[in-house]
Amino acid sequence: MLIQQIIHYFLHFIFPVVIAYAFYRTEWRKVYFVLLLTMLVDIDHLLANPIFAPCRCSIGFHLLHSYPAIAVYILLLFFKPTRIIAIGLLWHMITDSIDCMMQAVHCN
Repeated sequence: MLIQQIIHYFLHFIFPVVIAYAFYRTEWRKVYFVLLLTMLVDIDHLLANPIFAPCRCSIGFHLLHSYPAIAVYILLLFFKPTRIIAIGLLWHMITDSIDCMMQAVHCN
């Protein structure tokens, strides 16, 4: 499970620097900060009981990790003012999906 946590947090905190620098080179610091701010989407975890369950997949369980919410995040990609936020939210969902696949191996 330690490797799963390392990968999860690497994808949440370190890889967004790569995304920001690759696509927004002149403003990468600002974009990276926005990408980090999109992790506030995890606020929906506070509504769950228990708040943290090591074998629970957040995709499809939490409100802001639901498939309708993900559809909204995809729509946000098409509007320039919300594009960076959408990239951050979708990257968060991809990261959590990868985590869910790793949980399936460890928790079943």
